[in-house]
Amino acid sequence: MDEKLIFTEEEKAMAQALWNELSEKLKDTLQEGDGQKLRDTLQSCIENGKLVRDPFGLNPVVNAFQTAKIAIEDIGLRRDGVMAIMLYAPVLSSSLTLEDVERDYGKGVSTIIHGLVKIQELYKKNPKIESENFRNLLLSFAEDMRVILIMIADRVNLMRQIRDTPNEEARHEVSEEASYLYAPLAHKLGLYQLKSELEDLSLKYLEHDAYYEIKDDLNATKRARDAYIDRFIGPVKAKLEAAGLKFHIKGRTKSIHSIWQKMQKQHCGFNGIYDLFAIRIILDSPPDKEKMQCWQVYSIITDMYQPNPKRLRDWLSVPKSNGYESLHITVLGPESKWVEVQIRTERMDEIAEHGLAAHWRYKGIKAEGGLDDWLASIRSALEAGNNLEVMDQFKSDLYDKEIYVFTPKGDLLKFPKGATVLDFAYHIHSKIGNTCVGGKINGKNVSLRTQLHSGDTVEVNTSPRQQPKLEWLKIVKSSRAKSKIRLALKEMQVKNGTYAREMIERRLKNRKIEFDDGVMAHLIKHLGFKEASEFYQQVAEEKLDVNNIIEEYQKVYDHDHNLGETKTAESAQNYEFENPDEEKARSEDVLVIDKDLKGIDYSLANCCHPIYGDPIFGFVTVNGGIKIHRMDCPNAPELRKRYGYRIVKARWSGKGESQYAITLRVIGNDDIGIVNNITNVISKEEKIIMRSINIDSHDGLFSGNLVVLLEDTSRLNALMKKLRTIKGVKEVKRL
Repeated sequence: MDEKLIFTEEEKAMAQALWNELSEKLKDTLQEGDGQKLRDTLQSCIENGKLVRDPFGLNPVVNAFQTAKIAIEDIGLRRDGVMAIMLYAPVLSSSLTLEDVERDYGKGVSTIIHGLVKIQELYKKNPKIESENFRNLLLSFAEDMRVILIMIADRVNLMRQIRDTPNEEARHEVSEEASYLYAPLAHKLGLYQLKSELEDLSLKYLEHDAYYEIKDDLNATKRARDAYIDRFIGPVKAKLEAAGLKFHIKGRTKSIHSIWQKMQKQHCGFNGIYDLFAIRIILDSPPDKEKMQCWQVYSIITDMYQPNPKRLRDWLSVPKSNGYESLHITVLGPESKWVEVQIRTERMDEIAEHGLAAHWRYKGIKAEGGLDDWLASIRSALEAGNNLEVMDQFKSDLYDKEIYVFTPKGDLLKFPKGATVLDFAYHIHSKIGNTCVGGKINGKNVSLRTQLHSGDTVEVNTSPRQQPKLEWLKIVKSSRAKSKIRLALKEMQVKNGTYAREMIERRLKNRKIEFDDGVMAHLIKHLGFKEASEFYQQVAEEKLDVNNIIEEYQKVYDHDHNLGETKTAESAQNYEFENPDEEKARSEDVLVIDKDLKGIDYSLANCCHPIYGDPIFGFVTVNGGIKIHRMDCPNAPELRKRYGYRIVKARWSGKGESQYAITLRVIGNDDIGIVNNITNVISKEEKIIMRSINIDSHDGLFSGNLVVLLEDTSRLNALMKKLRTIKGVKEVKRL
């Protein structure tokens, strides 16, 4: 068990004072008994040794109170947010369950803590926090935005408390996270003051010398700067008072971090930064006169000082999408110095200072589609002040557009919604995508078709035997993956075409037949292919029999070179063939009928011609003999319906050397040579004898019956499959 948390006298006094302050601020929203329940929960956790000091030696209870104060004063969170801050550590230490929280404090509090726990789990994946994708993942992952707001408040408090810590390494890590992650998040959410404080404190801890050098320069020039502001403001103030306007004026100096950034960007020293401050004129104006009075101030100032028309920013006529309203002008003040003047009303300034007007859109955070509308909705909720319960129903619509997933190393990748493991594989590398056979999501094996979800950790499984397939284009969602698959298929087609051509050339050479490009082109056209690449691709995929191709090539070669008389390729029209050498079908296979009865007289039904391997049944005829029918015989339903009592079971037992006559119906295009192609396929099959062919043709199509003798269903199925691959054959079915 961890060492029990001991409060110092200073911490006791601080905790009590902070709770009194928070209770006063939350008195309108706190529920009866909240204070006592919270006190009992925290006391129990402390007594059980569940709450311990963090790596900086800070008291977790005091920290939570300090964070809650920031959340209330600087962000505007109320009861549910504060309770979630106070109870997060007990839940994380397993002293309290989410069910306990929901029962004692309500659904809203448990929802926020659940979100904080989910974010904590994301950190365990060791993400690269400086990436824009991780910031977006956090925003999309936290269904209740108060989760992100609490995270920002917590980091601001932590940055305030670690100034004197001896743990330099931990402070450096925390400061980097504040700079890379929390300040940009605050910037996106419009929390300008907190964003500025995070940036300044992170600079102070990470670039100690630079921070204090700028701070010293600001202090050294403060008197001169204040004197200049007074010289600028004096005449302006007199003119505005003479116009009867109610207002106050203040000068806003740039933050130390902003000055440091400009110095880095412009490669200059402190004295090279000219716009160190801006003058802000804030009007106490009635709502119906806001715009008129702002433009009145603009007119007065530009009459006194020369304006720079290129630097006019009018967010009065058309406010920014985040609700920001103000009028910015730059004028040439005393001593020929450019001065920025911001003109706004008390209402506009209040929104700006509390987050709705952070300059997130024009200072480095680019628009991100649905994210903009989403964040604007958050600002609307913040603007509602005490009525923050609307946050409970607030859900992110980012899931409808994009997802963010981790690599095993902690990198975050962005994909469109619906992306699969295959998308992920192609994002990593084309070779990984081309050989992808599946993957792992959060350690579990999945297929390459499995869809990804935000927060998943994804790995890819590959095999050197895998090749891209055309159907993959329907699996992937990202355009990047689609283009890579198309390129791979094209390269594979070229490679396969080269392989197929070399194979045909080699086979011809083995038969002492010369390869002629002209003859091959003639043959490819004769076989009905428009492109040679398509022909070679089908050869590579074994959809065309190389032996048949060589025989056809020999015929075309002989014809083109006038080498003797070749047999005329016949049309299918009215073609008939009877085999005089046909062997009679024998019936030596043994059937078992009914209950293991053998030796019973039976015959095969002519209506369905069953053969060895077909599922069969027996039918007792009127003369006592047994007729064997296929289960799918066209007469079977009627026999079962009317004469079910005469149906007996039957099965094949022991395979002899019997051959059965089977009739196949073939339909296709009446191309020259189609009959030769069909007969060639049959003649090359072992233990299959062609009994007869009877074919008719009409309007370019042929249809006819083939009767063949064969042993069983496996040979039948293999033959039908080969006949279907013949160019021009449309349908092959058994009668």
